[in-house]
Amino acid sequence: MAQGSNFVDYVKVCCRSGKGGAGSAHLHRDKFTAKGGPDGGDGGRGGHIILKGSSQHWTLLHLKYRKHIIAENGEPGGLALRSGADGKDEILEVPLGTVAKDAETGEVLFEITEDGETKILTSGGKGGLGNWHFKSATVQTPRYAQPGIPGIEQWVVLELKVLADVGLVGFPNAGKSTLLSVVSAAKPEIADYPFTTLVPNLGIVSYRDNKSFVMADIPGIIEGASQGRGLGHRFLRHIERNSVLLFMVPADTDRTIDEEYQILLGELTAYNPEVLDKPRVLAITKSDMLDQELETEMSSQVPQDIPYLFISSVSGKNIQALKDLIWREINQ
Repeated sequence: MAQGSNFVDYVKVCCRSGKGGAGSAHLHRDKFTAKGGPDGGDGGRGGHIILKGSSQHWTLLHLKYRKHIIAENGEPGGLALRSGADGKDEILEVPLGTVAKDAETGEVLFEITEDGETKILTSGGKGGLGNWHFKSATVQTPRYAQPGIPGIEQWVVLELKVLADVGLVGFPNAGKSTLLSVVSAAKPEIADYPFTTLVPNLGIVSYRDNKSFVMADIPGIIEGASQGRGLGHRFLRHIERNSVLLFMVPADTDRTIDEEYQILLGELTAYNPEVLDKPRVLAITKSDMLDQELETEMSSQVPQDIPYLFISSVSGKNIQALKDLIWREINQ
């Protein structure tokens, strides 16, 4: 099975939290007491459906085939003021960067970004109060108790936005997968044709003094991705979460380097203008075939407001310098 088929970044599930247990309307009776007061206990709370962040998960694959997630109901209250047991919560472990949305309205409910962080997705119903709560000076023996509150049923969308320090941005075939395979232990599929990468590949890049950072190869952007052309929207979503954007333009591009960079930037901006606030670095790839004269000439076509390097993943040219540049940007 290709790695691609295991990467699931979108699931839609129906969540049903537990119903609260009914309160008891019991009146105390024993062999010495024929007409005792109220002693009905409270019902238990219905089970919640809870999301919990887990750094052990990279994808939502484990939830893909669970269409219905149902938490337990609370138990009813008993006599002698005994409360019913709470329904068991359903805890779903999700990768960091998971966003929960209401499937009907598209409203973002919350986001899980830390390991071990828990948030209630669907609250269980409250248990009903037993009849002893309703005893008063005028009503000595209330014969009623509250029913439990029903649980909630709702469709929820879970979306994953990959959390990485560096996101690689470029057209298909810009050399992103090759760079990732050279600087990390990731093994992305690589071939000399566009759209080899269909899922984000993550690699841990080791740096000097045992430091490291996470790099994500986000699949190639095509012009019009921000309007949802191709697989645009699904990919651009992952770029929102990267702290540094590494733009990659091949030296053998048909356009000028500046033109290609501006198109990439335009797609990102149209999708989410906030990405303009992120630090950007430009790598001109496949430059092992350039001599010094050609490199100097091409430098005049590079946008002025961005740090850049001519690199080659194949020959290793400027790869360490690129890591240094990225590390500086991440830690500024």
